[in-house]
Amino acid sequence: MNPGDVKVMIVDDSNTIRRSAEIFLVQSGYQVVLAEDGFDALAKIADHRPHVIFCDIMMPRLDGYQTCALIKKNPRFRNTPVIMLSSKDGLFDRARGRMVGSDQYLTKPFTKDSLLQSVAAFTAQAT
Repeated sequence: MNPGDVKVMIVDDSNTIRRSAEIFLVQSGYQVVLAEDGFDALAKIADHRPHVIFCDIMMPRLDGYQTCALIKKNPRFRNTPVIMLSSKDGLFDRARGRMVGSDQYLTKPFTKDSLLQSVAAFTAQAT
């Protein structure tokens, strides 16, 4: 899959995290969709149909676990990779992420390389 054909959604209540992820991805040629929280993400997923979703765990209203579970329950988006983002690198958080269907776990602050490697790994599987 060509990076220009790949849409990546970043769901995080931190403007700084959203913007830095967007810069890394856009510089590498990816299309980026930003969402401020779980509700915003769920509203945008159907319109934008992202290929990969990065989802923060700690968000107001609808946390990352709930957001991921709702995405994975929808038959149209069940196979969309969801990568959990968290500042905590705990075993419990990783296990809980797996229970709701997340495909990977990335610890914040993430690097440009770790972000791009995650996208590349999941888009390579899709082709």
